[in-house]
Parts: sequence; structure tokens; C-alpha cells
Amino acid sequence: MREITRINNDWYFKKDTGEIPGEIPEDAVKISLPHTWNAEDGTDGGNDYFRGKCLYARWLSLSELPRNEKYYIEFEGVNSVAEVYLNGVKIKEHKGGYSTFRAELNDLRSENIIAVLVDNSHNDEVYPMMADFTFYGGIYRDVSVISLHGSHFELDCYGAPGIKVTPHVSSENSAEVDVEVYVSAEHEGLKIKYLVSDAEGALVASDESENNRLTFSVPSAHLWQGREDPYLYTAAAELLLDGKIIDRVSTRFGIRSFHVDSEHGFFLNGRPYPLHGVSRHQDREGVGNALLPEHHKKDMELINEVGANAIRLAHYQHSQYFYDLCDEYGMIVWAEIPYISRHVNDADENSLSQLKELILQNYNHPSICFWGLSNEITMSASDGRDLIDNHEKLQKLAKSLDPTRLTGIAAVSMCDTGHKYLKIPDVVGYNHYFGWYGGKASDNGAWFDAFHSEHPNIPICVTEYGCEALDWHTDAPKQGDYTEEYQAYYHEELIKQLFSRSYIFATFVWNMFDFGADARGEGGEDGMNHKGLVTFDRKYKKDAFYAYKANLSDDPFVHISGKRFRERPGEETTVTVYSNCHEVELFRNGISLGKKIASDGFFKFKVPLTDTTEVVARAGDEEDRTTFVRVDALPEKYVLKEKGAVLNWFDVTEKEGYFSLNDEIGEIIKTVKGNVWFMSFWSKFAKKINTGADIDRGMMSMLGGFTVLRFVNTIGSMASEEITKEELLEMNEKLGKIKKPNVN
Repeated sequence: MREITRINNDWYFKKDTGEIPGEIPEDAVKISLPHTWNAEDGTDGGNDYFRGKCLYARWLSLSELPRNEKYYIEFEGVNSVAEVYLNGVKIKEHKGGYSTFRAELNDLRSENIIAVLVDNSHNDEVYPMMADFTFYGGIYRDVSVISLHGSHFELDCYGAPGIKVTPHVSSENSAEVDVEVYVSAEHEGLKIKYLVSDAEGALVASDESENNRLTFSVPSAHLWQGREDPYLYTAAAELLLDGKIIDRVSTRFGIRSFHVDSEHGFFLNGRPYPLHGVSRHQDREGVGNALLPEHHKKDMELINEVGANAIRLAHYQHSQYFYDLCDEYGMIVWAEIPYISRHVNDADENSLSQLKELILQNYNHPSICFWGLSNEITMSASDGRDLIDNHEKLQKLAKSLDPTRLTGIAAVSMCDTGHKYLKIPDVVGYNHYFGWYGGKASDNGAWFDAFHSEHPNIPICVTEYGCEALDWHTDAPKQGDYTEEYQAYYHEELIKQLFSRSYIFATFVWNMFDFGADARGEGGEDGMNHKGLVTFDRKYKKDAFYAYKANLSDDPFVHISGKRFRERPGEETTVTVYSNCHEVELFRNGISLGKKIASDGFFKFKVPLTDTTEVVARAGDEEDRTTFVRVDALPEKYVLKEKGAVLNWFDVTEKEGYFSLNDEIGEIIKTVKGNVWFMSFWSKFAKKINTGADIDRGMMSMLGGFTVLRFVNTIGSMASEEITKEELLEMNEKLGKIKKPNVN
């Protein structure tokens, strides 16, 4: 029988080396797995985290392992290129930082040295190459040795589990379940015993055969119903030699059906099931991507609390344990590969191999309904036939490996709605940030209406939308201020617009959690993307979290927003209360300000301020309270201070009646001279960010809402060379010679 031995302890790590040792290097540091070398420098800003080759080494004694005929070493995640050596001999190279891979350990001695060279440096043959997140290096998931009989269920097929289950729901909830296994046979006369059990462990069906595939009938099947009832069966297969079990594999699965209608949205088991969820990056404060099971569990508990029923697992393959949690909690999952931002011909094969690993390793998870082929791939100047060809290959591969699920792409906002690659997958998502990077929050719903009118037969969803918030505060929030109050306003608006359109089959907030993006320098804390509904350390739920909880969760609650905005200027302030209860009553210093009803979960109250104002919100048995202190002026501690910006808005010289870097691009190009200036600026800037000089309608609608300075500070992190302060001041001088409209 197979046995699995976890070998996460007693590893040694040496940074910045490519040498293969015969002994553990004296200067190596003893560590335990999971491990990353970028837990700290990957989130401190400057885009200077270490990217290179490092060594992991470990002695492996044969006495540590059960006696058996074959041994494989299994890595569940190594970022991003791994070379595995046994006693100085290379036995495996794996390109791709997010999937499971294995290597056979031949000719084991009594004492062996396992060495792994791990490289997270830029590689034009391995995705991702360019993206808005940190590419943490290391062996950041579990490592095990699998001991096996000579004949066993296959371990050499792209990290797959060796068993594949395909349920088919027929009328009246009866189902046919295909169970297929893959066998590496060194003996004749092998037989396979198949077993299907329900969630309670009772045997539903069984059979014994020489065939590697059998179909079972499950009358009155208990369906997997998403969050409502995520019921899981178990399929197992036992490999028999002369009647003796020599290997066994098992997997949980769910019996469910789904489809997407371009007009009426997502359906689960024949019923409308609108998908409203979040996206998730896997990293967190202090550990980077080297998460432990308790970290994954905490993430799922928070996602479950907010009421989401869907998760986009961006932008790569996540831990098997997290997919298991998605099955258990009833989440609908969009799973994808890191084919992102820039198409490179040399990496076509890598995109295909990563998709193959994603599908084969995760085929049995009932939570997964969508295979994501790419994300924002037209961002760079790679808009030609090669990009189309590769998407067609990915689509064909996905359908050949798994015809039961849908494929999708996430298109960047500026991508023309007539682009050919939008017609390749089954469904399309768009990543829009109207109301944050450009445009206005109100543009979102209108854009989707226009797309749906133009392409009524393309199922459309929102794969990303969001805005950033840190511990900055104001009673007059505005776009781009990074305050918690603007983020809350933004999400209130998007909930109203997106949730009310039934043809939008899914919405995914970007992002559930703040995450590492070392190239970023904005918002007052460098090295991070702060669009999360929850902070990087998972300790604070921002107010926008509760806006979604009010619309998605059935667990009664009431939440007063703005608790971190304690010191407030003025005679009166607006207090927003989020609740999924029908009616909320607000009390000020013990006196009721009245009751309000809100169908959207957003209750707004005007509250007079005294020196100290205690506010209590009540809804049924639920209560929340906070205290505000009146001050003369908005405290400086609440005002954004950009420490990483090349130039701050208050450093810009403005001349009355003339443009400056602090003006919106959309206003500048309304003038003839302003349009000429912008086209000259864009032709130079486009080269720095490796994109085309042509600007289509979609891109212009996004750019128009940016001030010039904010656009450069935000997008400049993608530039191949830094935009200097001197360049910005020169731009400002040129803009200062262009009159604003209606100025004499």
C-alpha cells in the first residue's frame, strides 16, 4: 500500500547560489517548509525584492521511509522554476510556480541528499512575467515522499491524483457517475475495486473489474447545492493483485449541474443562482505565500462571513487544501493560470502545460465551474495573430481535457469589445475600475449595458472591480483619496449597479484581502495593493466588507461605519450603518434619532456632534456602538501622505486658468492644444510601458478620469524605466501654457 511521508522539517536554505552540494553547505540556514525568501522584501516597496536562484537541501535517510518498491518525491508548490537533484544527479525540472509536480527517486542509498534549486527571476519562457503582485520565491507548500508498490495508480501524469470522477445529473436528481483511474502496471492479472460512498460513509455502489473505467448509477442523488448544501460523496479505487490491495486512491466529489445563460445568468442544478463573490490572492503579512492550513481556513471563514458564494482564485493555481475548502463551503470557483498581462511567443508551451496541470490536478472539485485561460493579456502590445492562436490552443486543450466545464477570460478594461479573442472562450469577464483609476463609479453599469446590447449572446461577468483604502479618513470622500470612506461609497454604488443586472452572471470584488505588490508606491504604504475588503494581516475588516455582508449574508448583524474616523470636525456628520435587517434605529447619546428602512442594506443618518458623541445602532437583537469626538479641523493623521510618489499633488505649481498635472486627462484633451500635448505625451509613455500607441474608445474612457499625475504615479510602476521628477515638472510646465476652456 502507498504511504505518504511529509518531509517539511530539517531543510537547509542558502540564498543566491546555483551550486549543487555533495554535503549541506556550512553557511546554509536550517529552516522548515513551507518557506519563501520574500516574506519581508516582497512587500516593502521599491520593486527590489530578491529574484534569483536559491538552494534548498535536505538529508533523506532510507530509514525515514516505509519499505516499498518505488518512491516519489512530491512538491505541492515551488516558485517558479525548480531543478531537483538526488545525490548530485538532476532528476526533474519543473517550470511553473503554482502546481504540484513529482519526481521518482531511483536508486536510493541509506543516506541521500535532496537538493532543489529554486529560481524566481524573470524568465521569458515561464508565466507570469509581468503582473501587479509579488512573485514570491521558495518551496512554499508541502513536500512529501510517496512510497509505493511497483504497480500503482499513476503518479507521472502532470501531478494528477490518478483518479477522475465525472458526475452527470439526469432527471429527478438521479445521476450517472463515471469513475476512471490510471494505472502504472508492472504485474499482470491486476484488478480494480471501485467504491462510491456518501457523506456519512455508507457505501452507495461498488464493483470489481479489470477495466480502468466504470459507470455507477446513483438514484435519488443528494446534489451539491452550493452554500445551501455542499454535499460531498467519496469515490475510491483499490488496486488488487491476487486479491490483495496493493494501492488505493480516493477523492471527494459533488453531483451537480450548471450552465450560464447570456440573458439570465448562472444556474446551479436548474435554478437561478446569481454569483456574487470575491477574488483571492494567497499571500499574507509575515509569511508571504508560505501559508499554513490555519491561514487558508481563516481566509475561507472570512469569505464565508461576508456572504460570498463565488471565488475567483487569481491569478494562478491555489493550494489543494483551499480547493477542498471551496468544496466544503459550497463556493463556485473560477480557477485560472498565470497567463497574464503580456503574451510572449516563447512561453506558449508553458501556458499550455500550466493549464493542463490546473485541470488534471483539480478535475474532481465540484466547486470549480470555470477554467480561466488568461487575464488582461492585451495590456501590452501583443495584439496580433500569435495571441489569438495561443488562446485557440488553450480553448481546445481545456475542452479536450474537460468538456463539462466552461472556459473564460478576464479582459482588461481598455480591451476593445470587438476584439477577436473575446469570441474564443465560453464566457467573458471584464476588469473595470471606473470610479477609481479613471471614469466615474456610475460608468460601470452603463458600460455593461452597452456591451450586452452589442453582444447579447456572450455571457458576461465582472472579473475585477475595486478601489483602495487604508487608514485615511474624510467626511468628504473623493475618487483617488485612498480613504476608507471613499472605498465604502464606491462599493455601495457598484453593488447597486451590478447586482441589479441579471445578465451579469458573476461579480468578483478585487480583492478580498490586501496583497503584496512590491512595485507599487501609492496610498502611503509602499509594496502593497490595498483594494482588499480585509487588511493584509486579516485583523481588520474595512467598512466595505460590511456593505457586502449586508447584501449577501443571512446572519443578522448591524455595523456602524467609520469607527476609525473617530475625531470629526463640524457640527454634524453622516453616519452610515450597514445591516441585513429590515429596519435600523440609531441613538445619539441615548436619544433615538429615529428608525430607517433600507432595501439595499445602507442606512444613512445625520448625527449632530457634541464634544463626545456616543452612537448606538440597533436592529432587532443586534447592536453596534462607537464614539465620535468633535474637533476643530480634520486631523493630519487622517490625511494621505504619499511617501513613495515621485511627485505629490501638493508639489505641483498651478497657474490660475491654465492646466497642470493635477487636471484630468479628459478635460485636457477637450482643448485642441491639450489634445496635441496628450498625444505627444502618450506616444512616449506607451513605449515605457511596452504598449501600443493606439488608444481605443475603451482605453480613453478609462484614462479620461485620471489626473495626469495620478495616472503616471499609478501606471508608472509598469514602466521599463522610471519617470523622473524632472520629466514630470517639464510636463507641468508645458501644461501650464495651455488655457482651460472659457478662460480669457
